[in-house]
Amino acid sequence: MKLKIGFLGSVAALAMMGGSALAQGAKMDALVAEAKKEGELTVIALARDWCGYGAMIDSFKAKYGIKVNELNPDAGSGDEIEAIKANKNNKGPQAPDVIDVGLSFGPSAKAEGLLMPYKVATWDSIPAAHKDADGHWYGDYYGVLSFQVNSDIVKTPPADWADLLKPEFKNSVALAGDPRASSQAIQGVVAAGLAAAGGDVSKAGEAGLEFFSKLNKAGNFVPVIGKAASLAQGATPIIIRWDYLALSDRDTLKGNPPVAVVVPKTGVLAGVYVQAISAYAPHPNAAKLWMEHLYSDEGQIGFLKGYCHPIRFQNLVDSKKIPDELMKKLPPAEAYAKAVVPTIDQGAALKDTITKGWDKTVGANIQK
Repeated sequence: MKLKIGFLGSVAALAMMGGSALAQGAKMDALVAEAKKEGELTVIALARDWCGYGAMIDSFKAKYGIKVNELNPDAGSGDEIEAIKANKNNKGPQAPDVIDVGLSFGPSAKAEGLLMPYKVATWDSIPAAHKDADGHWYGDYYGVLSFQVNSDIVKTPPADWADLLKPEFKNSVALAGDPRASSQAIQGVVAAGLAAAGGDVSKAGEAGLEFFSKLNKAGNFVPVIGKAASLAQGATPIIIRWDYLALSDRDTLKGNPPVAVVVPKTGVLAGVYVQAISAYAPHPNAAKLWMEHLYSDEGQIGFLKGYCHPIRFQNLVDSKKIPDELMKKLPPAEAYAKAVVPTIDQGAALKDTITKGWDKTVGANIQK
């Protein structure tokens, strides 16, 4: 289905918990008090340059005086799920309280009994298509796959997926994760497959694997996890990366080197990430408070400052809560016009195809 950038969503009220604003305020005060008693929150896979998370973590600490343990900022979605499993009986700082994973990981983690249900105060303004009805997981932001290009090395950037196969891009193209574990990398393979399959989502998994097999055999694929540092050093001058991360790197690198961010002409794939609380969270109240922080107007605008479209984007637009200067920094809406987001069932099937088929079809062992 086509992604509707104007996600549906009514103005968030206090209906989720019911009662008056006064009652809601009392419940929030009680949650804050319990969270402060716990005194800590453990997050995982939240790189500080990802979606503005650094500023949001710091604002949470400053507002509530709660220590935040930041585990493995470069972990993939699969790593986050494994961290929950490995720390079921661990009440120390190595046990994640909350996770931020690709859409397909939410339902599968729920099915395994790994998630704790909780509905934030702004629940009603989260689109129904991107949340679990019982509150086990809920979308937080989305973006599209783009080509992040070191313009010092690549003078003419690729305009579409097929361009990546050209001889001039030998030893140049990397994924921003391992497609056997990272949602971002899995979606990168899907996007390439979507283009190769003429927009047919059902065929995007196999087509994506075949595309990367060709890319690897041509010597154009670099089997390392592409990052801002490897882009700047020239080791991976083209990285298949979420647009918001590429745009953030462009700002951080400040022209050294200059960075071009290209949304491909075809195979424009949008990806929704979701939040969830571990069923084994050592600090469950701090985890709930963190969710309230992220889904508040302040938190959602924090995602937007990191170039991520927050899940409550249209709600914030309708209520005129997004500053004009921030809207002007975002990519033009036309870049998203052809964007496609797979359904949850499609996403799960694509994830299964790619994680299980990568070694056999592509055979490239990704190095960190």
